[in-house]
Amino acid sequence: MNILVLDGPNLNLLGRREPDVYGRVTLDEVRERLHALAESLGCRLECMQTNAEHVLVERIHAALDDGTDGILINPAALTHTSVALRDALAAVEVPFVEVHLSVPEAREAFRHESLIADLARGRVSGFGVESYLLGLRGLVSALTPAASE
Repeated sequence: MNILVLDGPNLNLLGRREPDVYGRVTLDEVRERLHALAESLGCRLECMQTNAEHVLVERIHAALDDGTDGILINPAALTHTSVALRDALAAVEVPFVEVHLSVPEAREAFRHESLIADLARGRVSGFGVESYLLGLRGLVSALTPAASE
């Protein structure tokens, strides 16, 4: 099973940016934990972070033809603003889980709406790094044929 992990704007600053909100774990450490879990679940991960909306959109488009089975995505600020990201996820119809380190609904009002939540297979937020791990477990479970029986 091939899982694409996408991280949006500013997540490259994890561990340094607003540690009281996002914690002190770096994106590299998040990826290390994800890779260890993926190995135990028998799946392969490709991870990508970008601060550019169009790069995320293009990578999602590529998922149509590259063997991606599912997407684990933390769109960061694009969660609340990017119709282009929403349209890309809707167009490719690759199952995805939305993850967030914090609880967007418990923060500033402009963070309360996710433009992709209604398309997502699931959504995990508020558990810090564990949000990613829970999201990966849920996505792999949802994509495993025995899970749907």
